[in-house]
Amino acid sequence: MRNDQGLPLVSVIIPTFNRAYCLTETLHSVLNQSGFELIVVDDGSTDSTQKMLQSFPDIRGIHLPKNHGVSYARNRGVEEARGSLICFLDSDDLWVEGKLEAQVKWMQEHPECQAVYTDEIWIRNGVRVNQMNKHRKYSGDIFKQCLPLCIVSPSSVMLRKSLLDEVGFFDESMPVCEDYDLWLRIAIRYPFKFLSDKLIVKRGGNEDQLSRKYWGMDRWRVYALEKLLRGGDLSSVQRGWVTEMLIEKSGVLIQGFAKRGKNEEAEVYKNLVATYS
Repeated sequence: MRNDQGLPLVSVIIPTFNRAYCLTETLHSVLNQSGFELIVVDDGSTDSTQKMLQSFPDIRGIHLPKNHGVSYARNRGVEEARGSLICFLDSDDLWVEGKLEAQVKWMQEHPECQAVYTDEIWIRNGVRVNQMNKHRKYSGDIFKQCLPLCIVSPSSVMLRKSLLDEVGFFDESMPVCEDYDLWLRIAIRYPFKFLSDKLIVKRGGNEDQLSRKYWGMDRWRVYALEKLLRGGDLSSVQRGWVTEMLIEKSGVLIQGFAKRGKNEEAEVYKNLVATYS
């Protein structure tokens, strides 16, 4: 699939860091699709990633000399992308055959649509597991549903590149929850289309996953929520939802810090609650 200028219609961006042990399978799951350019951003890997990528000559590789984090790597890929449609894939996840075709078809038939994502198969430590109700997916205005936690997987979404030019790229100051932040910035303005077909495989349980590295993930969600409140894009109803969620998550963090004897950190969130109460 190419556009009128002969450029690829879809750019697929895979950020990776020391994932040579699983990256080959991830790449093959993309190469089984059709009509795309594949950009792999090696974010300063020190394992055999670079050597492994040499066996995939059709891949556009970007090698960063040091590790900058997943947001920087994804953004670097977007800057190099030639497609008008952007997809991301985490380097430990997989795509099901036909994933790209289904999303491209939807986007071509609905030119007003800015973002489309799919359902997921979840694998934890090699075993298929069911998603909890809190991870339920929605179509349309999903802003309120995105506030408690991230319901859109980066590996499942397709976006128009012009959308990222409008709302901004991933926040490179956030080591985690950068996707939560971006989806909220998009959902303020535009609906998401949800395709109920399970077209990606999310593999969890690995020790190198960012969700295992950072305690108190809600710290970064609160950061994203406060950014929204400081901006001028929220309606009065949306502002109420965001404020309520910020206070709720701050309360959880206050309890967590207090249990760990980190009173100064707890005080930061007490002051934040006082500011927005």
